[in-house]
Amino acid sequence: MARGSRHRLLLLLLRYLVVALGYHKAYGFSSTKDNQVVTAIEYQEVILACKYSKKTLSSRLEWKKLGRSVSFVYYQQALQGDFKDRAEMIDFSIRIKNVTRNDAGRYRCEISAPTEQGQNLEEDTVTLEVLVAPAVPACEVPNSALSGTVVELRCQDKEGNPAPEYTWFKDGVRLPEKLKHGPQSTNSSYTMNAKSGTLQFNTVSKLDSGEYSCEARNSIGYRRCPGKRMQVDDLNLRGIIAAVIVVALVISVCGLGVCYAQRKGYFSKEPAFQKSSSSKVTTMSENDFKHTKSFII
Repeated sequence: MARGSRHRLLLLLLRYLVVALGYHKAYGFSSTKDNQVVTAIEYQEVILACKYSKKTLSSRLEWKKLGRSVSFVYYQQALQGDFKDRAEMIDFSIRIKNVTRNDAGRYRCEISAPTEQGQNLEEDTVTLEVLVAPAVPACEVPNSALSGTVVELRCQDKEGNPAPEYTWFKDGVRLPEKLKHGPQSTNSSYTMNAKSGTLQFNTVSKLDSGEYSCEARNSIGYRRCPGKRMQVDDLNLRGIIAAVIVVALVISVCGLGVCYAQRKGYFSKEPAFQKSSSSKVTTMSENDFKHTKSFII
């Protein structure tokens, strides 16, 4: 076969494919666009856009929130649920005036429109991420501690999105994440974890006494817990030695008292009244014996 004939045959095949594809599209198709990601700050407004090029009066629109169970957001030309009071429709898109963290999730808009050859169906998916400022973090600070022991302070917030980082303050002054050793250093030895919110003193000292507070911060905002005082006291060796001596003296005095009581017979096994009773019984037995003997004679 000549090259020209081959070329004409290829052109005919391409035209056939184009006509076939156009024929298929005319009778209707389902098109899924790329997933959109929309970010909003809590309590502000956001628009969930449904990107559909053609708008007709006969077009049918539905919005659904996807998840474990599918729920309608816009159905039969009306907003559903709590979106009735805080959202509005702009063409095929939804404008949420007061977005909350509960609104986060995946949404899908579905548009169907009749054509001359069939039903045209398109859908678009939108993922809504809601950014939330941290709440007042929960801070755990011990009231007292002994010098030389290991002490850990904890700080945590469960509401912030993205997850916040934590900073500790002592007496209103921010503690550096990495400890700097020097003559002006006021803390003995500690380790701070900005991700988990822990502040651990490896060997706490009296210099670490003070009021501690923690701040949780992300890209949306920050909050700080009220300050709590931690008092660090040295171990009172003199008091412990004095207490040991007092206990030893008490034990010694008690021991001497027991020995003295044993010598005086206060701890005899046989009571005094039992001794007198036994002596009386013996005397009576001897007299009875003498009387019996004289009677026999």
